[in-house]
Amino acid sequence: MPTISNKTHAPLRVPLPGGKTLHLGPGKTGQVSPKAVDHPGLKKLVDAGKIEITDESPSRTSSPGGAHQTKAASPGHHAKGGARNTGDR
Repeated sequence: MPTISNKTHAPLRVPLPGGKTLHLGPGKTGQVSPKAVDHPGLKKLVDAGKIEITDESPSRTSSPGGAHQTKAASPGHHAKGGARNTGDR
């Protein structure tokens, strides 16, 4: 999917086909459909140097059977079972 990068120090509203808008913060990136790259409003921002479009390869990894693999859950806050120690004994 094509990736759009905001090259300014201000948030941008990037017009997309179908009346949709992509809001990009300063220096942030977002992905759009390949057909959105040809949208006139998008091309105007590219010509002005406010955004940059890069066409990256798909980020999904396929297994030999064609099914997509998912990432393992990242470590974070885990709920623990059992009684809580409130210190009141």
